[in-house]
Amino acid sequence: GVQRPGVVHRLDKDTTGAIMFAKTDLANQHLQDQLRRKTAHREYLGVVFGVPREDSGTIDLPLGRHPIDRKRQAIVAQDQGGRRAITHWFVEERLGNYTLMRFKLATGRTHQIRVHCAEMGCPIVGDPIYSGNKGIGVNLTGQALHAWRLQFQHPVSETWVETEAPLPEQFEKLLAVLRRRL
Repeated sequence: GVQRPGVVHRLDKDTTGAIMFAKTDLANQHLQDQLRRKTAHREYLGVVFGVPREDSGTIDLPLGRHPIDRKRQAIVAQDQGGRRAITHWFVEERLGNYTLMRFKLATGRTHQIRVHCAEMGCPIVGDPIYSGNKGIGVNLTGQALHAWRLQFQHPVSETWVETEAPLPEQFEKLLAVLRRRL
């Protein structure tokens, strides 16, 4: 049939960073299969309000559509239609009342990191939906969440590829402001 090259996975609106594109249908299927089998890895960096007590952890809470606001996601029991969602998190830097965190996805649900962070009491800075409109004094065009690293097996050569997307200027500016406040 007709080859349908395209996006292998997506990012939430106003989340910056790396995304996989496939040139052919075969490559698309191969890369999506790696995500399903969890052999490809996606890591994010984010700045959150609050300071987790531990240096790392795992959030294993099912996500589904919010029962009232259909544009939002929420923690929803699996017997109520929620789908399993697993986020591994790591503290990279403590910045007073804020924290730079790294997230490694075991699943890839809509708004997964954002909902999981809000649920643990540390919402993503600048998130217009889940942060409760907390301001920080830095003009952000979206949430401080960045798809930082992708690791996958090349669909043709089968060599392992690792790529990192540099932090956008506004993310760097946010970190500089928070570091100056220490």
